[in-house]
Amino acid sequence: MDKIIPDKLKSGDEVRIIAPALSMSIISEETRRFANSNFEKLGLKLTFGKHIEESDGFTSSSIKSRITDLHDAFSDKKVKAIFTVIGGFNSNQLLEYIDWELIKKNPKIFCGYSDITALQNAMLAKTGLVTYSGPAYSTLGQKHLDKYNIDYLRKCLIADKPFEIYPPEYWTEDKWYINQDDRHPLKNAGYWVLNSGKAEGTLMGGNLCTINLLQGTQYMPSSNDVVLFIEDDEETDAKLFDRDLQSLLQTNYFKNIKGVVVGKFQKESKISKKDLELIINTKSQLNDIPVIANVDFGHTEPRITFPIGGYVKIEATKDKVTITVLEH
Repeated sequence: MDKIIPDKLKSGDEVRIIAPALSMSIISEETRRFANSNFEKLGLKLTFGKHIEESDGFTSSSIKSRITDLHDAFSDKKVKAIFTVIGGFNSNQLLEYIDWELIKKNPKIFCGYSDITALQNAMLAKTGLVTYSGPAYSTLGQKHLDKYNIDYLRKCLIADKPFEIYPPEYWTEDKWYINQDDRHPLKNAGYWVLNSGKAEGTLMGGNLCTINLLQGTQYMPSSNDVVLFIEDDEETDAKLFDRDLQSLLQTNYFKNIKGVVVGKFQKESKISKKDLELIINTKSQLNDIPVIANVDFGHTEPRITFPIGGYVKIEATKDKVTITVLEH
């Protein structure tokens, strides 16, 4: 299937906020205020799905409500990009109800992370649409939003040229949504080279445990020459991450993996560089290909934005790591 790269954003464009997983009802007024302001500073106009405030026993909303907002956002010609409110746990409930032809005929930027990975990879599989793993609406609700977030959002969604990914000087995993001023930056250790080498290919991936929900379904994308970007949240640990990665590598979807890039782990996962070295060394499919870890995407702040279905080049040696997004 041919890839579809949506048009880039420009000043004055309309961005629709939808809630395909957790509801907007969990987002505080303070967070909303800062998010609205940060989108405005980007020169973007926000509109909101009709059903995003609904909340059921799982702090989500009905499949019908979520599908309606998704379809409305893609069919509205004024909307140039769609951002999700936050992640969650149940985006894959929507897959069998989505009008894939509607999305294919109305391609536009679709951005989110975590559980939204299910929708993003399904969109690539069913329509060829390149989507974007990056900040959610709630992510941009930080009072002390790191410039790094905005820089990479601009590089991926607004600018139209290749860009290199560099590590930020500091990172955090503070519960800023509880107390916006209680932030404790940590010195960034930079990238971890687990295997040296060079590679380029189609960038695939997102949240690892969510990708695995698509195994055996029509919604799992398939590609040759893949550079796999994967991450997971605080609920994982070394054993869980190991078996989730093993499961993915045993499928036939991602043929001929050329390289792997692993996102930064939250401290609660207790996954160290040594753990990752052990995990990678047990995967014969990863022998002799570059593997880079501790890259700034996933569930820590700040984070990059990257294209699922785009094209990337990586190079890892003992002295230097280069990650370049060539097509987005």
